[in-house]
Amino acid sequence: MSKKSSLLYSNDIAVEYPDSYYAATAPLLGRQPQLTGVVTCDVCIVGAGFTGLSAALTLAEKGYDVIVLDAHRVGWGASGRNGGQLASGQRVEQDALEKMVGLDDARKLWDLGQDAKSLIKKRIADHSINCDLKPGLLYTDHKPGYVEDSKAYAEKLQRDYDYQDVRFVDCEEVREMVGTEAFYGGNLMSGSYHLHPLKLVVGMARAALAAGVRIFEESPVDDLTYKPSPVVTTEQGQVKAKSLVLACNGYLGKLDKRVAARVMPINNFVIATEPLSEDLAKELIRDDVGVADSRFVVNYYRLSADRRMVFGGGESYGYKFPKDIKSYVRKRMIEIYPQLVDTKIDYGWGGTLGITVNRLPHLEQLAPTAWSASGYSGSGVGMANLCGHLVAEAIDHNLSKFELVSKVPSPMFPGGAALRWPILVLAMLYFSTRDKI
Repeated sequence: MSKKSSLLYSNDIAVEYPDSYYAATAPLLGRQPQLTGVVTCDVCIVGAGFTGLSAALTLAEKGYDVIVLDAHRVGWGASGRNGGQLASGQRVEQDALEKMVGLDDARKLWDLGQDAKSLIKKRIADHSINCDLKPGLLYTDHKPGYVEDSKAYAEKLQRDYDYQDVRFVDCEEVREMVGTEAFYGGNLMSGSYHLHPLKLVVGMARAALAAGVRIFEESPVDDLTYKPSPVVTTEQGQVKAKSLVLACNGYLGKLDKRVAARVMPINNFVIATEPLSEDLAKELIRDDVGVADSRFVVNYYRLSADRRMVFGGGESYGYKFPKDIKSYVRKRMIEIYPQLVDTKIDYGWGGTLGITVNRLPHLEQLAPTAWSASGYSGSGVGMANLCGHLVAEAIDHNLSKFELVSKVPSPMFPGGAALRWPILVLAMLYFSTRDKI
């Protein structure tokens, strides 16, 4: 089977990192070579983000010869542009998971979410990656009618999952914690984290190179074949491998239509203010935790290591960004923090992520020696790292955890890859309107 790729995105400058706070402050990796000629390896991975580099690190540690290809630069996509929140559990809450997969598998999926945090913290420690890791995520209710559900969910996690790193926060306390009257309650997850994502992904790339992984940048895949054994072709080279991993997430393009029918790319946007005074920063986020609200189109924000407000929110569909990202996101920020109305916005950028119908990762074995992991739906810091690791374990003949995730029903978007856009836009418009009511 041969699939043509399409990696021309009008929302970005090819190859170069976006003008983001992350790119301005990360110790970027020196350019890696383009793929030229014919090379061989045990495993070829397409995509040098969290998924691909996590798989590469695990495989290299097990003695595999690994090549990673990327159309642009290491961490150029969503891995180096996101909100930097490392959450507990899955993107879907546990009571919904229990209805979807049953209590036993819901518990196992919760444990995998815990494993994701442990995996990342171990890699940060093992490879001395300075990525501004800080504890705490606060989930805030933007409607008073959500508060009782939040309280009940905190109690459920404590009671049924023995998770004690969560506590309910009432209206008075949440407003003290985040310096705004926009919220009515919420849950504080002290066992979750936030971090500088591009620093993390670059640190992982350095660790992979040190472990013997070969990384080729500026090498978009033009064609690939799964059988009888994987062959991956770029403009100037070709990789012949024993196994193949597609780790492209929102940048899959047309490399595999089956995955594309289940994982849709959407865009999300982030701004970073000028550095704030210590007093103002403490007023806005008293305890320096990451924050995410209860809107369907989520607002998420945190303070950077140099006290900037890094604020994300808003979505678009297709591959074009708004002309003025700073103004587009600033409006959402000012609705929550009018005290930032005169604060300068230093950076504004966007990124493309992959979402699924059920908001859970889509893992699939595409052929006996070909695998795919994508569709993290906004929880990619933890889930992409974890799923790359699970694919690596599956290649190494340990499929139990891979199969736990891959057996969760992963519906196609209505209309498949061809007609999903208009249907998604209508759905998102509905939910955006519901957020405002």
